[in-house]
Amino acid sequence: MTALRWYGGIALVVFGIVPTVMLALLVSGGHTPSSVGWLLIGGIPLVGAAAVFAVRGMVDANPETASRRLHLSMALVAGADLLMLGGNALIRMGAN
Repeated sequence: MTALRWYGGIALVVFGIVPTVMLALLVSGGHTPSSVGWLLIGGIPLVGAAAVFAVRGMVDANPETASRRLHLSMALVAGADLLMLGGNALIRMGAN
């Protein structure tokens, strides 16, 4: 269970927070179509909710509840990545 807690936190940072910041920087710098910015409206709350569930899972004493919260956190990160990065790719393909 200890390894899942550490890997869950690392995965949140690598697959959740870093892509969100990178996409936000692309939008603010004008290096991507402006409609990609609308994807951040849905993606940022998903990553925020994933962070809350990850932290709650890391500090929970009950291993079953902690595991459930960490798995939910990773599912939310996957959904946010699908929305933001997949939507970015589709919008860029449609713009060309």
